[in-house]
Amino acid sequence: MTPTNPGLNQFPSGLIAGQVVKLSATAEYVPGSVVSRTLVKSDAGTITAFAFDAGQGLSEHTAKYDAVVQVLDGEVLLTIGGKEVPAAAGDIVLMPANVPHALHASKRFKMLLTMIRG
Repeated sequence: MTPTNPGLNQFPSGLIAGQVVKLSATAEYVPGSVVSRTLVKSDAGTITAFAFDAGQGLSEHTAKYDAVVQVLDGEVLLTIGGKEVPAAAGDIVLMPANVPHALHASKRFKMLLTMIRG
């Protein structure tokens, strides 16, 4: 099997041990859409790359686990426990377990989401 994006498996989606992957290429922007790609999935948690077009978002919800957002490109407005938290490329934000959160892409942005199950 030859990956279409060096460093990413095709079946299943994920990283290849010891191989460098450009994070910016793990999820591409699609007009009017949210694109996601799971890079790591294990009992300990998941790492997922997302690309949000401007105006897209995730409605308020909760998760059973802590989640860490690393903004790779652009800007996002997170709402965590009712508090607005703006973040931009290079920023990292913890979203605690069982606290309602949402996000809105005022401009298109990419993020890496790490869910910690332990």
